[in-house]
Amino acid sequence: MTEPRAASPAAPPRLRLGTRNSPLAMAQAEETRRRLCAAHGWRAEEVELVPVLASGDKVLDRPLAEIGGKALWTKELDHWLGEGRIDAAVHSAKDVETLRPAAFAFAAFLPRADRRDCLVGARSIAAIPRGARVGTSAPRRAAQLLNLRPDCRIVTFRGNVATRLAKLAAGEAEVTFLAAAGLARLGEAQAGTPLAPEEWLPAAAQGVIAVECRAADAATRALLCAIDDAPTRAELEAERALLAALGGTCHSPVAVLCTASAGTLALRAALFSPDGAERVEGEARFAPGDHGPVQALAAELLERASPGIAAQFRGGGG
Repeated sequence: MTEPRAASPAAPPRLRLGTRNSPLAMAQAEETRRRLCAAHGWRAEEVELVPVLASGDKVLDRPLAEIGGKALWTKELDHWLGEGRIDAAVHSAKDVETLRPAAFAFAAFLPRADRRDCLVGARSIAAIPRGARVGTSAPRRAAQLLNLRPDCRIVTFRGNVATRLAKLAAGEAEVTFLAAAGLARLGEAQAGTPLAPEEWLPAAAQGVIAVECRAADAATRALLCAIDDAPTRAELEAERALLAALGGTCHSPVAVLCTASAGTLALRAALFSPDGAERVEGEARFAPGDHGPVQALAAELLERASPGIAAQFRGGGG
């Protein structure tokens, strides 16, 4: 009698993608996997998703700036990437610190989704009820709102999209803000009203999925480069160059809009005091990859900034 042959072990995945385990982060990792499989002709199981509980997802009752800043979204993934437990990490680009370890490199930025903020609970900034409580933990959103509507009151809202929508439904605030791209990726686009970016400036890097790998891992980098979107990279690198030149931190209320037209980039930026009472803004136009005008804009903004604004930049905000 012939003995049955043992099943051959499953082949190891071609790539292990690390991701936070929130619903939105997992949706972004799934999108990254789909794009990789389409680019290389792989099956879905050839790209393994490896979820990790990030420190930023553990503490939800305090603003991010008080408990360690944006590094709380990346430190576990950085640790796993550095140890070789994953081959690449998938991030919301706006949640990644401006200065990254030299050991890592952004191998791909996926095509930018909707960069706008959505207002949830009112049809427009003008339609927010007078004296309303507005839930947010983002210094940019808080300061920009108070600049336009100083009668409103900011209350801290943290957590994933579902948590924040539940807090709003429970009456902890009348209004909140969420990223349009995040709502769309979760099938919740109808939950809010998108705000025109010309009137309400978004965050730097908003709407972009970034994929990072070890800088010395040429093989992985080559695989990931197949899904890199050059126009998105040009915008992201300019926006991150502005943040670096400003010396912005997670405390810094800064809003940025970078758009492309006929081979030229236009970057508009606004800096605020935390209470929204003071605002300074400016614009630069430049060719993709030429960050000299971006750095000049940062210097100009800081030169024109009031002490209340300038204290939030170049390390002044912590």
